[in-house]
Amino acid sequence: MDFLQPGSWAEALQLKAERPEAVPIQGGTDVMVEMNFDVHRPDALLDLNPCRELFQVQEQADGRIRLGSGVPFVKIINRYQDRLPGLAQASRTVGSPQIRNRGTVGGNLGGASPAGDAHPALLATNAVVEVESAARGTRMIDIDDFYVWVKKNSLEPDELIRAVWLKPASGPQYFSKVGTRNAMVIAVCSFSVALHADSRTAGAGIGSAGPTPIRPTEAQDFLAANLDWDNGGALNDELAHEFGRLVGAAAKPIDDVRGTADYRRHALSVMARRTLGWAWNDYTAERRAA
Repeated sequence: MDFLQPGSWAEALQLKAERPEAVPIQGGTDVMVEMNFDVHRPDALLDLNPCRELFQVQEQADGRIRLGSGVPFVKIINRYQDRLPGLAQASRTVGSPQIRNRGTVGGNLGGASPAGDAHPALLATNAVVEVESAARGTRMIDIDDFYVWVKKNSLEPDELIRAVWLKPASGPQYFSKVGTRNAMVIAVCSFSVALHADSRTAGAGIGSAGPTPIRPTEAQDFLAANLDWDNGGALNDELAHEFGRLVGAAAKPIDDVRGTADYRRHALSVMARRTLGWAWNDYTAERRAA
């Protein structure tokens, strides 16, 4: 196995163009596990740690946050829980403190595992993925177009993930996850909801209940059309249950060692109702305070 260590981002792109089979590595929290268990042993590893620009967070003139692909989960938790609350909540559920210090959203996207904790929040908040190649330059991929199949994304062989673009929250966001224990666990299923108060729309994302992360489009459109954005108030029980039903129906789970398909659908319905309840209570409280 070759270990490729570029001195800059430009050199990393050039090496990826010359060796498209090279697997990028930064935190190594997924890549090294697969290697240790002989699941995957690539011909070459491309070390992105020398590319310090990947660790930067930039706030754009239009208000969006450009999160470098090498920014660790712990930084999102500590510095961006007010502006990216859904992603920060998801980041808190990732592995152990050591994993959160090394693991990255870019790594979740590169691995494209449907169980990756960041994916539901990225879907709910309409993230955009910035990728780059030496030959064609930069392109922006809407999060809905990024996931292709199990552990397959829409990157070309010579492309690397440079950053993720997100809008700061204009309303409450929540993330929930079911696992076989309370900590350091892969998700049986996960869910995120975001209330976009500025546009009076809702976002949602499902994890670990299909071949890819899933956006329950019918559920989020139903929610946006039926919430009482003007008055707030108590959440209608029928609305919450219908939202949960639509979320469960959007899932495409299988039976596996972590849970059955029926359990995943049921758990997603419950998580959808609960996270919506938490988010709506926050929205109503914010309106009263204003």
